[in-house]
Amino acid sequence: MSQFLGVRSVIYGVPNLEEAKAWYTTLLEIEPYFEAECYVGFNVGGFELGLDPDARNVTSRADGVVAYWGVEDIASQVERINSLGARQHGEIVDVGEGILMASFLDPYGNVFGLIENPHFKLT
Repeated sequence: MSQFLGVRSVIYGVPNLEEAKAWYTTLLEIEPYFEAECYVGFNVGGFELGLDPDARNVTSRADGVVAYWGVEDIASQVERINSLGARQHGEIVDVGEGILMASFLDPYGNVFGLIENPHFKLT
């Protein structure tokens, strides 16, 4: 049995915590569960999306690592996220067996991925 329990947190570096908190609250359609002057955390389906102004100094936002957040209707979310001012980074791609993926650059330069995967079940 693996000692790894799965993804717990995805942390995005942001230059302005209050501005980013407002944008992600609109995007995710939920309020943060944790707020401090140095960090904001959202509970997204049992996983944490964190905003950290200090992460800008230590994190490279290279295209090598992308966190993909699950959605049920990727097409409608792509339309909605585009309307919120994000820039599409990768078009919707069918990677096989009905799994669809797309990605965006948030207003702070972080890559934000979406995945519609009918086969994945949270255990």
